[in-house]
Amino acid sequence: MNTTTKQPSVDKALPVTPAIISSSVDEGHRTKSAPFGHALIEEARRRPEIVGMSADLAKYTDIHIFAQAYPDRFYQMGMSEQLMATAAGGLAKEGFIPFATTYATFAARRCYDFISQAVAEQDANVKFVGGLPGLTTGYGPSHQATDDLAIFRAMPNLTVLDPCDALDVEQMVPAVAEHKGPVYMRVLRGQVPLVLDEYNYRFELGKAALLRGGRDVLIISTGFMTMRALDAAKELQKDSVDVAVLHVPTVKPLDEVTILREASRSGRLVVVAENHTVIGGLGEAVAGCLMRGGVSCAFRQIGLPDQFLDAGTLPVLQDRYGISRKAVVDRIRCWL
Repeated sequence: MNTTTKQPSVDKALPVTPAIISSSVDEGHRTKSAPFGHALIEEARRRPEIVGMSADLAKYTDIHIFAQAYPDRFYQMGMSEQLMATAAGGLAKEGFIPFATTYATFAARRCYDFISQAVAEQDANVKFVGGLPGLTTGYGPSHQATDDLAIFRAMPNLTVLDPCDALDVEQMVPAVAEHKGPVYMRVLRGQVPLVLDEYNYRFELGKAALLRGGRDVLIISTGFMTMRALDAAKELQKDSVDVAVLHVPTVKPLDEVTILREASRSGRLVVVAENHTVIGGLGEAVAGCLMRGGVSCAFRQIGLPDQFLDAGTLPVLQDRYGISRKAVVDRIRCWL
């Protein structure tokens, strides 16, 4: 199995460290190793129709664990994401459930037309899994999937998911396998934070989950920004600021009923936090939902700017672009 990865050239002055290439784990959080790969193995034991696919990035999306467990059910497609997308559509038509993995930016930008025609238009039962979502790598714009949610939200028939932590990933995999139809799921790899087990959380496809209540601020968040929102809520509590956190793991279809119910409670600042550009992601989806639902509230967005981001180490970049724990706390304090 060839797991040679594609990496852009890196300035020699830029240190190649885990802070550049790893997913974000904030200090003080527990972690679990490769939750996606292990969850897929468990689900494959129950579902012989599950197959795995990679576009030469098996190790870097954690599907190499599945490949080791089920080598006869794994397809290494090489550096050809478009071929993988088309082949996955064909496998789905034959009754298989393909989990096709690559970096999120390659899935969104290189494969869009192929996913649209060979999968979404056919309503084929393919599950696309995108690694390095948003700003979880320091390798610059070629690898930073800052626009994938906007791209895939626009595709008909496609369910779009963004997990917060290891528990979310573990619970998403069987739900995604059970769901009939195409799915795009962001994935966190390697040592993944574990936070949601402290909140009696259970993933439910298409549903948002209120993790904590609060009278002053409502943070509506997705992906690992829910971890940051929960941390920010604890920090702001020291200033007697009471923060509610609504986790939205399913970006499409959006749980508009829950969002409208929570946002309509008067007197709260509503903040949408996402590891994605502020253009076309959860923030604008929620804003449209509130406008159509007739809910008027103070509304703010925390997300990545509408620009190509720099290369560098993740702690520096995430603080620079406003999605670090400290940046979330500082922005909410400023707005209040």
